[in-house]
Amino acid sequence: MPTRPLTDAQRLDWLRLARTEGVGPITFRNLLRRYGSAAAALDALPDLARRGGRGSPLRPFDKTKAQAEIDAHQRCGAKLIAWDEPDYPESLAATEDAPPLLTVLGHGHLLQQRCVAIVGARNASLNGQRMAGQLARDLGAAGIIVVSGLARGMDAAAHRAALVSGTIAVMACGANVIYPPENADLHALISQTGAIISEMPLDTDPQARLFPRRNRIISGLSLGVVVVEAADRSGSLITAQRALDQGREIFAVPGSPLDPRCKGSNGLLRQGANLVENAADILNVLNAARPRQLNEISTSALKQSEAEGHCTDVDVAEARLLLGGLLGPSPVQIDDLIRACDLNPAAVLTALLELELAGLAVREPGQRVYLLSSPETGSDSMPPSSHSEKIAS
Repeated sequence: MPTRPLTDAQRLDWLRLARTEGVGPITFRNLLRRYGSAAAALDALPDLARRGGRGSPLRPFDKTKAQAEIDAHQRCGAKLIAWDEPDYPESLAATEDAPPLLTVLGHGHLLQQRCVAIVGARNASLNGQRMAGQLARDLGAAGIIVVSGLARGMDAAAHRAALVSGTIAVMACGANVIYPPENADLHALISQTGAIISEMPLDTDPQARLFPRRNRIISGLSLGVVVVEAADRSGSLITAQRALDQGREIFAVPGSPLDPRCKGSNGLLRQGANLVENAADILNVLNAARPRQLNEISTSALKQSEAEGHCTDVDVAEARLLLGGLLGPSPVQIDDLIRACDLNPAAVLTALLELELAGLAVREPGQRVYLLSSPETGSDSMPPSSHSEKIAS
């Protein structure tokens, strides 16, 4: 990763590009790779979206609003770091859909240390909370930073137990927003002794669609994810799935088959997750794991950039027509699309980028893309049907 911080002007351009309608994390990286800078990408956006079939003009995020957001960070003592800066967590930067920018409240140096996530049920049992707390204390004593989502139940138990050694809370709202309200004291303590991070603008209220996005940050920061209790189809299982996609270790604490809160975590064990009875079980797996360069975790973007080359407007127009027939509501691999089009890969990738910015296509992790039935603000993160989570009261 580069080790040179962005200039103030570059940070402003990055924020404008990241906040522009239709530009999610994957599209952001593709634009930056293609045009070399956020400023050049911002200039290219309107024409790309128009060629992709967008009806109304695509206007980059307002410069004045972006500067106001940066000023708000300075007022509340938060930092806004980009994924090619030295302060950005390297493990997260290696994931395919890493947030272009992170808000950090507290001690940002913790993001550079070895992390393990502990997640579980919001309506956690007393024994489950005790288990999460014991794991967090023992992992902290071994030099591991505990990551979780500051939710009720298991998350809160893990955070509290790791306050002394260091803990990172990943928010599905603005980093300065206290949610849930009963964790106000914990939010304050973590901001003083640990770190609170979010990819969302300050003051953003929690929304159901933001929780799956938060979960991939929890797993992306971590060497592994420990699930203590999780019901079937729970947000904790989404975190575990994202961890699996990112090449992380999956751990689960066995629970009673009579307790519905353990159905999901027990299911992970049946699928091959590492069984956890104490912190030593986690540390032994992590210490025995083959040393891995972080860029092994997600190489598809690098392979894609190598495939890109010169293409003509005629090539792109032909690719755009072919993609209209090949794409549908079910995600397909981009490599398969390139083979099916039998055109210059650069032309296919350019046409896909145009469709994304027009709000007609969505790219998701794993180099897959699907077509929307009607234009909408794009986020190249996850299809709504496969990643959903309620905000628990």
